[in-house]
Amino acid sequence: MEEQKTELKLIKMSEVQSQEIEWLWFPFIPYGKLTIIQGDPGDGKTTLVLNIAAKLSKGERLDENMNITETVNIIYQTAEDGLADTVKPRLELAGADCERIAVIDESEKSLSMIDERLEGAIVRTHAKLLILDPIQAYLGGGMDMNRANEARDMTKRLGALAEKYKCAIILIGHMNKASGNKAAYRGMGSIDFFAVARSVLLVGRVEGESNIRAVVQIKNNLAQFGHPKAFELSENGFKWLGDYEITADEVLGGIAPRANKLEQAKQLLRELAETSNAVHSNEIFDMADKQGISKRTLENAKKELGVRAKKINNSWYWELDRIKQI
Repeated sequence: MEEQKTELKLIKMSEVQSQEIEWLWFPFIPYGKLTIIQGDPGDGKTTLVLNIAAKLSKGERLDENMNITETVNIIYQTAEDGLADTVKPRLELAGADCERIAVIDESEKSLSMIDERLEGAIVRTHAKLLILDPIQAYLGGGMDMNRANEARDMTKRLGALAEKYKCAIILIGHMNKASGNKAAYRGMGSIDFFAVARSVLLVGRVEGESNIRAVVQIKNNLAQFGHPKAFELSENGFKWLGDYEITADEVLGGIAPRANKLEQAKQLLRELAETSNAVHSNEIFDMADKQGISKRTLENAKKELGVRAKKINNSWYWELDRIKQI
């Protein structure tokens, strides 16, 4: 039987209209693209995503870089937790508006990444965020996630859906047990899952800090890598900590991070406050730089300690007498 030829169609780049990337959370979660959030079981991936969903459902931000101006409709699919006894209570604990979070009913037929119901649900709900938790539960019965061609075909179709509706799609994935390997190769299944995603976030424990989980970006094709973040899990629930000084290698290797740079910056300012009421800002930046403290971290310490800047004779000084001893 003679193979049917596919008609050649060319697209001139002059005919393509340039578009800027839009972000749900810069530079971590883009609209119209796939994002993978991966980590070891029990390390807080789902908790993080549920708290993000809760904030978005109320039109609020978890982080200052979230581009939120109104409430967001969300589709959340999970194959690991019961809706009534686990997911709903966790969303309520996070303060979610559950009216804006929908789940596709899988009681009659299990869902897959290429199921037409995904598109139907996005259209009906006008969802701007779709979450599949975990990746391997939504592959479909006949698909082998370790085969590159099958993995790429499935994620390509899912990516096309994200682009069509400018919807952010998050895939939550468990890590495999190959400790010491690069994060890209510790994701479950074919490396093609990692390849197709535009952003990949690693969530993991912080050695020596039993309640703290780090969020480190290990892939970003669309912008510079985002600064590592962290959150705390305790009896009081979820608490967002924001910027945190840790690397992916430290998370993966179970290595205690270098002294927390934010605390180090606060200590620097407290020590300066013992001998000076005001110090030239450039002097403080120079001292911080010698200790490996970034300008951004120093500014965060300044904000948390209530330090104000004052202009004197065309130069900026930090008024350290305002420091709160916390």
